[in-house]
Amino acid sequence: MLRLDGVEVAYGALQAVRGVSFEVREGEIVSVIGSNGAGKTTTLRAISGLLRARAGAITLDGRRIDGLPPAAIVEQGIGHVPEGRQLFPSMTVLENLQMGARTARAKAAKARTLRRVFDLFPRLEERKHQAAGTLSGGEQQMVAIGRGLMSLPRLLMLDEPSLGLSPLLVSAMFQIIAEIHRGGTPILLVEQNVFRALSLSHRAYVLENGEIVMEGTGQDLLKNEELRRAYLGL
Repeated sequence: MLRLDGVEVAYGALQAVRGVSFEVREGEIVSVIGSNGAGKTTTLRAISGLLRARAGAITLDGRRIDGLPPAAIVEQGIGHVPEGRQLFPSMTVLENLQMGARTARAKAAKARTLRRVFDLFPRLEERKHQAAGTLSGGEQQMVAIGRGLMSLPRLLMLDEPSLGLSPLLVSAMFQIIAEIHRGGTPILLVEQNVFRALSLSHRAYVLENGEIVMEGTGQDLLKNEELRRAYLGL
């Protein structure tokens, strides 16, 4: 479905991603894990067109999308929930969610998709007229994911969805991610909680210093002694 081949991304003279190649297939949850500064967020931003890849190719269903503007990539079916939520704090929950339905296809299905979001996140329906900036961190993350779903993505990219959440909310967040996947949406997940990410994922890639250094099924990587020492402290 999504494929990266030899993708390189740089910030000026600083090369952040070096020859990254991986894929997400239909029906999968795929995780990209690694330490801070490894290039995970940069990779997602390159896929969504917020950064321009300096080399390599990014394809969706065999069609090149690298070089397209971000709005066109959303039109192709890639939704991106960024790290840090990036909501409009003075706008209401409902207004923030509606901002996600910008394509013609998403606008046509807006009422139905909004109902799905509220079914996933009942708390958001209770607070739909409340300013997003007054919500708790967990509630704001719900709004960010809901906004991503409003674009009717064929592939949803989640960047650190559990960042800053309490352990109880982290557990709830991963249950929601699993529910979104069961609803038919493939997911590309960047996540600091390595154990939960690998436990949920069909396959995963380990990124270090901008390069893929390890890959495998989620369960196989959970059993990998090197990874367990480096990322799980075991």
